[in-house]
This record gives sequence, C-alpha cells and structure tokens, in this order.
Amino acid sequence: MTTRQLRLGTILHGASGNMSAWRHPVAQADASISFDYAKKIARKAEQGKLDFLFVADGLFINEKSIPHFLNRFEPLTLLSALAGATEHLGLVGTVSTSYSEPFTVARQFASLDHLSGGRAGWNVVTSPLEGSAKNFSRPQHPEHALRYRIADEYLTVVKGLWDSWEEGAFVRDKESGRFFNPEKLHTLDHHGDFFQVQGPLNIERTPQGRPVIFQAGASEDGRKLAARHADAIFTHQPTREEAQAFYRDVKQQLVANGRQPQDLHIFQGVIVIVGDDAQDVEQQYQTTAALVSVKEALNYLGRFFDHHDFSQYPLDEPFPDIGDIGQNSFRSTTDEIKRKASQFGHTLRQAALEAATPRPLFHGTPEQVADGLQLWFESEAADGFIINGGTPDTFERFVDRVVPLLQARGLSRLEYPGNTLRDSFGLQNPVNQFAQ
Repeated sequence: MTTRQLRLGTILHGASGNMSAWRHPVAQADASISFDYAKKIARKAEQGKLDFLFVADGLFINEKSIPHFLNRFEPLTLLSALAGATEHLGLVGTVSTSYSEPFTVARQFASLDHLSGGRAGWNVVTSPLEGSAKNFSRPQHPEHALRYRIADEYLTVVKGLWDSWEEGAFVRDKESGRFFNPEKLHTLDHHGDFFQVQGPLNIERTPQGRPVIFQAGASEDGRKLAARHADAIFTHQPTREEAQAFYRDVKQQLVANGRQPQDLHIFQGVIVIVGDDAQDVEQQYQTTAALVSVKEALNYLGRFFDHHDFSQYPLDEPFPDIGDIGQNSFRSTTDEIKRKASQFGHTLRQAALEAATPRPLFHGTPEQVADGLQLWFESEAADGFIINGGTPDTFERFVDRVVPLLQARGLSRLEYPGNTLRDSFGLQNPVNQFAQ
C-alpha cells in the first residue's frame, strides 16, 4: 500500500466526450448551460470522494468554435452556485491574468472560499487565444513570455491582497464597539511593472488561508510560474515517459525555489473510457468519434492555432508546414500536434480527426483503467488525474466501477479528511506574509 494519496478531479466540459458529443444518444444537449447537469456531476464526484471539480474557460469565440464554448457558464458564477449544492468537493475555476484585475479576482475567489467553507481553487491562465484582445479593448494580445511576466506579478499582488487581514482580525465586540483589530490589518501598497495596487482587500482572510492556486500549461514559462506560486498544475503529456520527465523537472524547480516537492501536486488531464471488454470500449469510442465531421475537425484543429483556416490545404497530403502559427496561442499543444504529425506521417485529415477525438490514454475494463492510473501514479508520472469522460456517460461508470477499485487498493480515500480543499490535498494553510 502506497503512502502517497492519489488525487482525483473531474472537468465539466459540456456533455463530455468530443466537440460533437452533444449529439450522442445519451447526452444532455444543453449540458454546458444546465445547472441541473452541473449539480449532478458535482454530486457524483462527491459520492466518489474526488478532490475537486474543475471548470475551464475562454474569452474569445467565433462561428467555428466548438458548441460547448459557444454557450457556457462563467466559472465563478457556476462554482458559487455549486458551493451550496455540495459539502466537501473542491471548486476550481479558470480566470485569466491577462484580461482581469488582481483586486477583483482576489476578492472573487476569497468570496468563493468563504461561500464554500474553504473549497475554492483558482486555475491561473494567461489566455492563449489571440482574439481575446478584441473583446477587452486591447490593441493586441501580449506575446507568450510577456503574458507570463504579467502573471508572475499578478499572482504576487493577489497573494498579498489575500494576506490583508490576519486570522482573528475581525473581533466584532458589541460591548466595546470594536469591530476589528487594526494591528492585524496590512496594506499592500504594491508598485510594480504592470500593477499599482494599494489594498487592503475588503474581505477577511479565507477559511484555508487563501484559495488553492492551479496553473495550467506545460511550457517552460508555465513551469517556472507554477514552481514560484502554484499549489497544483493541470497538464497533459501523451506518454508516461514524457509525463515522468515533466514531473521531475517541476519538482526540481520547486526545490530551486525553496519549496518542497510535496508542496505542489501535478495533475494529468486524461480522457477515460470504461467498458466491459475491448469490443465494448472500441464501440463506445467509434460511436462518439463518428459524430464529428471532417469540416468540424478542421475547425477544432484551427482553434489551437489561433483559429487558422486549415480548409485551404489538401486533406490527404502531409500535415502542412505552417511555420510559427500557434506559438503565441496553445504553444505546448500546437508543438505536440506538429511533432506527432511529423513522427507518424499524419495527413491533415488524420491529424484533425485525432485532435477532435483523441484515443483515450486510459481505456478498458475497470481493472485495466485502475491499473493504468496506478502505474502512472506509482512511477511518479503524476500526483493525480483530472478525469474527462471519453463519452457522455463515462464519468458515472468511472465513479461506480473504477473508484472502488482504487479505494480497495488503498490509493483513493474512503472519506474526506477535512472540510477544505487544502485538507483534501494534504496541504497546510499558508502563513500570512505580513504577520509578526
């Protein structure tokens, strides 16, 4: 029995499955805008004692965007509603550092942490889509390295604001009329390259000291940001060997930043299909994959490359040489798509269809899926996984059939260890940087 605890989360991604999964016979077509659906998934995750539910986000769409992105909830609004529908599940949402203000975001996530009793998590992104600038009155999208410089200072400001008040600052003594202890109030007064923020934040210190910080992305800049600031990383590597190399690199960077390897959990985002046997799994995959047309797949592929128009190229010739397109968007993803196309000689058709419906990394019987997760976990390719169902009804089967196996092996918990997301992660509440 391992001494490490396998961490599990799940992602709300429309009906789940691929971009056309809303058409699946068992899918709820309006899942991306249905609170009842979100509540059902959250409660199923809590039934399986998962650590958290994750809500992704983006800030730019056009007519070629996938259906789920065209019509979906803003993450913090949804998570605030789910706080009242759950008791232990962590609630993690994406907000961009490139198109928001530190004071506002600090206040929003502090509020969510209070509303949920200490279960809030912030997935920090720098916004990969260049079109986002058009929705925020910006002349252009910041280039990749600059976005991460902004994010680094942004996180410094937000963490400083979360430390505006020490524990017990609000005494609320009715007899004396003393509402707060001024000695436990700290004004940030930040003056940096990108932000000038005085503070203090107008909400008290949160139940878990501050919300859990996630960082999404596998680029070198993203890893450096995570090693400095994050409590968790949401990433994806296609092979166990690449995942192990990523794991080692991030853990080493933590130590170089004066932190301990266990201070940050690395989550691999994985697609899963659970079936009775190989034939059942293949049928599930093919049924879902067949819902996507080649035209839709080309549009989906184009999104990663800043909505590049791939319809201009021959479908059945080698993947086109498009130069540096995509380097300022989803850099690690676009690099991987081009690398695989070159390595395996994929045509544009093959690359697009695979991008739209990737074959699940973990698939098979419940035992086979559990074996795969255990192997990656015990060989230090991940501290945990964010489960994305390969079909609209996969997640329920995962909780009902795979989670009990992980629990029986001593890998997953039988009960929640406490009330907060930090309790679930085994992380201490951070010390207030201004406290004497």
